[in-house]
Amino acid sequence: MQLGFVSAIVGELMLEEVFSLASEYSYDCVELMCWPKGKATRRYAGVTHVDVQALDQRETDHINQLSADCGVNISALGYYPNPLSPDPDEANIAISQIKRMIDGAVLLGLDTVNTFVGRDWRYSVEQNWPKVLDTWKPIVTYAEQCNIRIGIENCPMYFTDDEWPSGKNIAHTPEIWHRLFTDLDSKAIGLNYDPSHMIWQHMDALKPIRSFSNRIFHVHAKDVRLDQDRLDEVGILSTPNSFHTPKLPGLGDVNWGKFFSVLTDVGYEGAVCVEVEDRAYEGSLESRKQALRQSANYLRQFIA
Repeated sequence: MQLGFVSAIVGELMLEEVFSLASEYSYDCVELMCWPKGKATRRYAGVTHVDVQALDQRETDHINQLSADCGVNISALGYYPNPLSPDPDEANIAISQIKRMIDGAVLLGLDTVNTFVGRDWRYSVEQNWPKVLDTWKPIVTYAEQCNIRIGIENCPMYFTDDEWPSGKNIAHTPEIWHRLFTDLDSKAIGLNYDPSHMIWQHMDALKPIRSFSNRIFHVHAKDVRLDQDRLDEVGILSTPNSFHTPKLPGLGDVNWGKFFSVLTDVGYEGAVCVEVEDRAYEGSLESRKQALRQSANYLRQFIA
């Protein structure tokens, strides 16, 4: 396995600085964000460390040289929009950018891109499903033709009132993954697996590693702390931000020893990238750097 981090947390740094920081803290790789340039629509969005719209051979060579000089690989390209948004402009931009990210991965000699399936949060899974297939079959076919894997992060994107009642990413449970992989019928689509999202949904975070071992293309290392006293007050039907808090690895409820034990049992040899969303460390760039340094120190006991 390779230890990395998601570049979204240091969005103000230039790409050269991201690679340098990764090298300084002894990370093996980074997942580089590829949002279209423009205004961010939510926290941790809008970061563009690789502009796939403008990527050409010259810039590709420059990026690969930075990677080689720092001894830090690119684990994947990442972009997490809502391709199933009821706003057709938003959906079309997301779909186009995902395809451009696939093109960018080909140019950079990578094999993986990470994203969300998306969801129209106003409707049920059944009501969304025709749109899921209409949208994603062409994307998956394109990825197959390019020999690129798509890792879908299992975040429900349901945290706040504007995402009520069902969130903005439909691919957040094993039942839905089984259906998605069966109906799309392609080895090009799998998971960018984040155990923290299973914890706050009160689900087993280890079982999916065994059940979907051949579909885990990439892993995010984020922890989460459930506040049981708060949950006792507001109930499971309240917005999730009212009873859980994202934390750095080791500061929440994920059992990382067991997590890595099962990852090694199934033979996973890919990237595990720290995703920092711990607000206790977001006061400054230096605090976020501290979060990356602390996370690396903690996780190195599991990844030699």
